Amino acid sequence: MAAAMPDAPVPSVSPVPVAVPSHFQSFLAFDFGLKRTGVASGNRLLGAATPQATIKAEGDARFAQVEARIKEWQPDALIVGVPYHPDGAPHENTRRAQKFARQLRGRFNLQVFEVDERYSTTEALASGARDADAASACIILEQFLRSLP
Repeated sequence: MAAAMPDAPVPSVSPVPVAVPSHFQSFLAFDFGLKRTGVASGNRLLGAATPQATIKAEGDARFAQVEARIKEWQPDALIVGVPYHPDGAPHENTRRAQKFARQLRGRFNLQVFEVDERYSTTEALASGARDADAASACIILEQFLRSLP
């Protein structure tokens, strides 16, 4: 188990259930991965998510594709799935996803909400999804949408 880092910076992203302004209606969600990042779009009114083409890029190439999606969908906020161990403990991919969330906020000046994404990929694979990354992003976004009042 990783030791707590008392001098760790306070994250600049908001985990659910932080109050989400009621005027935030549309969202773009990401299931971050080192090689592939699943994407889903959705809105508060329908409470549903739609899978989008998975981003198969790294580094700045990934952010160029994210920027194109943001321009296309014009979301009010972004959602990032953050993985944890089954017991809730963070691991290396937890930190990577949180860094990705901070980078999104800094690059695109949009509010970013983190969602605990434990088992989203397992659920996507069990449902027979052809694109598990995009299906995971849908699961993450729908979980977020269900948490809204």
